[in-house]
Amino acid sequence: MTQEPPTRPRRATLADVAARAGVSVPLVSIVMRDVPGASDATRERVKKAADELGYRPDSRARMLRSSRTQLIGVVFGVQHPFHGDLVSGLYSAADAAGYELALSAVTPGRNEERAVASLLQDRCEALILLGPTLPTTELANLADRMPVLVVARPVRSRVVDVVRTDDAAGIQLAVDHLAELGHSRIAHIDGGRAPGAAERRRGYREALDRHGLDDALILPGGLTEDDGAAAARRLLAASPRPTAVTVFNDRCATGVLDVLRREGVSVPGEMSVVGFDDSSLARLSHVALTTVAQDAERITALAVSRVIARLDGHPAPDEREQVIAPHLVVRSTTAPPRPGLRRPAGPHPACDAGPLPLPGPLG
Repeated sequence: MTQEPPTRPRRATLADVAARAGVSVPLVSIVMRDVPGASDATRERVKKAADELGYRPDSRARMLRSSRTQLIGVVFGVQHPFHGDLVSGLYSAADAAGYELALSAVTPGRNEERAVASLLQDRCEALILLGPTLPTTELANLADRMPVLVVARPVRSRVVDVVRTDDAAGIQLAVDHLAELGHSRIAHIDGGRAPGAAERRRGYREALDRHGLDDALILPGGLTEDDGAAAARRLLAASPRPTAVTVFNDRCATGVLDVLRREGVSVPGEMSVVGFDDSSLARLSHVALTTVAQDAERITALAVSRVIARLDGHPAPDEREQVIAPHLVVRSTTAPPRPGLRRPAGPHPACDAGPLPLPGPLG
């Protein structure tokens, strides 16, 4: 004899609450929406009945019935650990302002165009895009339909709002830290065409110039552990070998750390490593990565407040881009170079790898 699967308990409705409280459904709706039209005694009776039945208002249905959905769409990339930190901050900021979020992920099999399209179908009032790669013209076209705010990428547009970290300054903090420890052969693992990569390359070169270090070595990298692993193998093949490296992001840096440790290269004894983002990955005790921290809480609070200001009809400020200063978090992957690894006196020979052709910034 087959056993019937257990049935899920039915969700309590307004009609159930009305029957329990002995009032009409419209009166329950008034109480639930917290609008005038019910006495204090009735409100207390209805709320008690709702609690007893476990009734919870369907906020999505309520939003869809109104002319305002109070819904902000967020596009994020699953390959970015830092995007998870940003999404968490966006939820907190939106909830405090009485708004809801609708998330749409970019994955290896789902591009940004599809992620955005799904949010438009969901009747979102505004869009926040985390590190998008869409061309500026497409972002501007979206901004003609609704408020659009980009996080973590500069955008040359008068209609798109931007909140981002000062990427160039962040890498300069990393190079300054390494130079102050005594490193003179400092490499950089690049992010290619990823948002922020061009600014970080520029910051790396400017910091080397400021410290009088003329042997820049920029290695192709990317966003993932595999990208970092491939870059680390090139790093180990360079002659002379750098004693420190700055990496485009924390996830890529973990790939670097894995290869260095597998190859028996002591971190930080023989090679110091600095990441970027201060994502949850960098804070794991077995990683303990020195990294450039982005202020996720401030970035997300500014992003939500700017979007809501647009929705409320406030005029756009003269500066549509807000740039947030980063700071360095020192953990266990950086230290002074061992005495035998310091640059010898006299001219420093150029690295065999030579300068690499670099892609231009996104349009």
